[in-house]
Amino acid sequence: MKACRPTGPAWAGEAGEMNTGHNADDGPGGHLGNLGGRDVPGDRDVLDVVDVFGDFGDVDGEAASRLLRLFEGHRLTPVQRRIAHCLARHAAEAPFLSSVEVAELAGVSQPSVTRFAIALGYSGYPGLRRRFRELGVPPGRGRDGAGRNGKDAGPDAGSSAPAVAPRLPGGGGDGQAPEDHGPGLDSATGPGGEYRRAVLAEIENLRALARSLDDPGPVAEAARLLAASRPLPVLGLRAAAAQAAGFAYFAAKIHPDVRPLHEAGSLLADRVEQAAAAGATALLCFALPRYPAELVDALRAARAAGLNVVTVADRRVPSLAGLSHVLLTAAVGTRLVFDTACAPMMLGRVLLEAMCDELPGAQARLEAFEASAAARGVFLID
Repeated sequence: MKACRPTGPAWAGEAGEMNTGHNADDGPGGHLGNLGGRDVPGDRDVLDVVDVFGDFGDVDGEAASRLLRLFEGHRLTPVQRRIAHCLARHAAEAPFLSSVEVAELAGVSQPSVTRFAIALGYSGYPGLRRRFRELGVPPGRGRDGAGRNGKDAGPDAGSSAPAVAPRLPGGGGDGQAPEDHGPGLDSATGPGGEYRRAVLAEIENLRALARSLDDPGPVAEAARLLAASRPLPVLGLRAAAAQAAGFAYFAAKIHPDVRPLHEAGSLLADRVEQAAAAGATALLCFALPRYPAELVDALRAARAAGLNVVTVADRRVPSLAGLSHVLLTAAVGTRLVFDTACAPMMLGRVLLEAMCDELPGAQARLEAFEASAAARGVFLID
């Protein structure tokens, strides 16, 4: 069985975390999150909700499948995603692992395991473990329900009698058939299977983007708004900073005045207002999970300054959609611990292509840059 313990400091548990004290096990409930001091509902209108996990194939097949179905549809942090992957790999043992044991296996802190259970809608880890037992996952060897190898390893170690649920269609814990992720995805097993599944899932995201472009209207409208703006501010914070920087780099070759915005806090609002004062009529925003609170504040500042907001996001997030004149979406990949954003990047390049058709003199600017770069010996190879 593949080990879940990290081999280096990258997976070290968080220092200085406090136990939240949630030990009740009353099952899923509505929890409030907090974003920048503002409460958001339990379905997270700012934190994205996506399908996070797929089939683990050769790792305790049916047991892992039942657990993974329970985790699907929740936006989890990288640490929480690590815990979920680890539980799937130890699916047969999961109904009898204490939170301390899960933390040890995943290489995280015990409070992180508690927060993981809360993120899934339970008031604490015991409630989540009881749900594991209700799924009817068969126990692993050497288990008596009192903790790993029969030892009580924590305050939430429980009884040994799991409640066996009826077998559900597709091996899922919610009675739903497994999602069809496209040909070849579930057959990627063996060494490197997880990595191949991540790549294949990203290919499916690109195919979905291609299908969405059957209607070119939204991209054309966004390109028209952005091409007409002088200057053109391009916003991207945290995970979206690389997307914004890449777009701004290429856009500067065809647009006369591109202004990347990557500062957070009050300076961000200053930059937005300065761009508007300089004549900007539109702002391009890249928004990827997990969405920074400053992003909403910046878009509000842009709207207040009279700018048309074009947002490239991974899905329709109400907080962002309500502040955007045009919202373009492309899914992120979630099969690895950290999200992958090939589809949003491709959507940004498509938008650039559309802008070339809207910008007078775009070809002349490109040719002028190439001539200058050749004269200065900018690139090693043409």
